Amino acid sequence: MRTLLPKSLALPLVAILAACGATPPPAPPPPTVTVAAPLQRDVKDWDEYVGRFEAVEDVQVLPRVSGQIMQIGFRAGVEVGKGQLLFQIDPRPYRAQLEQARAQVARAQAALANARTELKRSEELRKYQAVSQEEFETRLATLRSADADLAAAQAAVRARALDVEFTTVRSPISGRVSDKRVAIGDYVSAGQTLLTTVVTVSPIWFSFEGAESLYLKYIRQAEKGERTSSRYAANPVEVQLADESDFRWRGRMIFVDNAIDTNSGTIRAHAEIANPDGFLVPGMFGRARLLGSGVYRAMLVPDEAIQTDQTRKLVYLVGRDGKAVPRPVETGPMVEGLRVVRTGLKPGEKVIIDGLARLQPGAQVKAREGKIAPRAASLESLPAAAPAANIAQPASDGRKASANGATN
Repeated sequence: MRTLLPKSLALPLVAILAACGATPPPAPPPPTVTVAAPLQRDVKDWDEYVGRFEAVEDVQVLPRVSGQIMQIGFRAGVEVGKGQLLFQIDPRPYRAQLEQARAQVARAQAALANARTELKRSEELRKYQAVSQEEFETRLATLRSADADLAAAQAAVRARALDVEFTTVRSPISGRVSDKRVAIGDYVSAGQTLLTTVVTVSPIWFSFEGAESLYLKYIRQAEKGERTSSRYAANPVEVQLADESDFRWRGRMIFVDNAIDTNSGTIRAHAEIANPDGFLVPGMFGRARLLGSGVYRAMLVPDEAIQTDQTRKLVYLVGRDGKAVPRPVETGPMVEGLRVVRTGLKPGEKVIIDGLARLQPGAQVKAREGKIAPRAASLESLPAAAPAANIAQPASDGRKASANGATN
C-alpha cells in the first residue's frame, strides 16, 4: 500500500534536498600581510648594572696624640683643602716635654765635651806611660757612651717636636668634610677617638658587581679580539641616576677585581666618573651601562614582529610558495626604537611586520611591501669606534686609600 505525503509537506522536503546538493561557498581569500627588509646598522651592546657611588678616598681622621680639644677650625659638610686646620689639641703639655728633651740634649752635649777632653788628656799622658791601658779604654768607652746619649737625646727632641706638631690636626686630603664628632673641651685619645671623616669629591667611583656569566663573556670577547677587557682598557661607562631618564654621567672603567665572590657568584668592579661640581655623593644609587661588545653588523625589526614560541623567539617570512614560514632568531637590545636580531636572518630577506594576528604557520598569505623606519634617536652617546682589540698594559689602579690613622 503506498502512502502519499500531503502537498504541504512535499514542497519543503524538495527544497531541502535541493540545498544539500548545492556547491559549497568559496574559501576566504588569504590574509594580507606587510613585509619589509630589516634595517642594517653597526651597533654595540651595552650591559646594565646597578650600583652606588663611592669616594675614591674616604679618610677617618684620628688624633695621633691625646689631649683636650681647644679649637675646631672647619664648618661641617663643606669642602676643605689639604693641610687645612681641622682641630687643635692643647699643645702645652707637649711643648713642656719638648723643652725637657732639649735640656737633655744640652746635658748630653756637655757630657760628650767632657768625655772628649778626658780622652785627649789620657792620650797625652799615655805617651809618657802615665796612664794605664785599662784607664785609657775606660775613657774611650765613656766618650762613645756620651756620643750615643747625645744621639738619643736629639731623637727625643724630634719625637717631642712631632707631638707638638700632631696637636694641630690637619686635613690629609682635599675633599668634603663630615661633621665634628667631638666638641671643644672633650678629651681625645691617640689613635682611638674618631674626630671626623673627609672624602674626595672629584673624581668619584661608581661601584657595582657583575655576574660570572658576563665576566666570562668579556673574557671570550677579549680572546677573539672583539673587545678589550676592562681590566686593561678604559672601556666607556654611562650612569643614570634614580630621577633621570637618560645616561648623562660619563666615565671609564678603572678596576676589575681579581676574584669572584664564592657566596654571590659576582665580581666587583668600579668606574671613575667626573664630578667637578660635587653633585654626586658617596652612597648615591645609580644604574650604569658598560660597553658590552665590539661593533657588529645587526638587523633591526619592530618588536611586534617577533613572536614567542615557548623558549624561542620567531619571526615570519613569506616563502617562495607564498606561505608564512617561521624562523627562529636570537635577539639583542633596542636600537633606534627597534629590536636587534643577532642571528637567524640573512641580508635581503624580508620579515612580516604587520598582519601577524591573523597568521597561521604554513598558511597562504598575500604580501605587500612595507618599510621599517627608525622609531627613536640612537642612544649611542659615545664614539662609535669600539676600544682597540689589542691588550694594553695594565694601568695603575688608584685603589681606595681609606686611611684609618691620625692626620696633620
